[in-house]
Amino acid sequence: MRRIETWFLLLAALCLIMGMTLGIVMGVMRDFSLRPVHAHLNLLGWVTLALFGLVYRGWPELARSPLARLHFALSGSGALLMPAGIWLAIAHGQTTPAFLGAFASLGGALVFLVALLRSLTEPAAARPAGYHARR
Repeated sequence: MRRIETWFLLLAALCLIMGMTLGIVMGVMRDFSLRPVHAHLNLLGWVTLALFGLVYRGWPELARSPLARLHFALSGSGALLMPAGIWLAIAHGQTTPAFLGAFASLGGALVFLVALLRSLTEPAAARPAGYHARR
């Protein structure tokens, strides 16, 4: 199994490609009604997921946390579900998937915060060899 940061970065790159493609299609068609979908694919998908992946890469003790997989499940599903839900809201008036995606993303951010706080408060003996707290 790949490391968690790889999964975050792969999903981020997928969101980047989808967001850019949607932006190009909107430009060609001169119909920008899906701007919110484009924005959420790029910001929530590409930027946020890539930053999470880079944080896990820079702080491997976070990646070893049991919370890392839950974080990926929530944030990854939220990053895909929210733009799809926004599209459904715009095209069909169905808002539930967007709300579910928003709450999944928020849940992922909260899990990430808990993992960060745990890593700051864990005893020095539990930290990996070579770990130095940055203060």
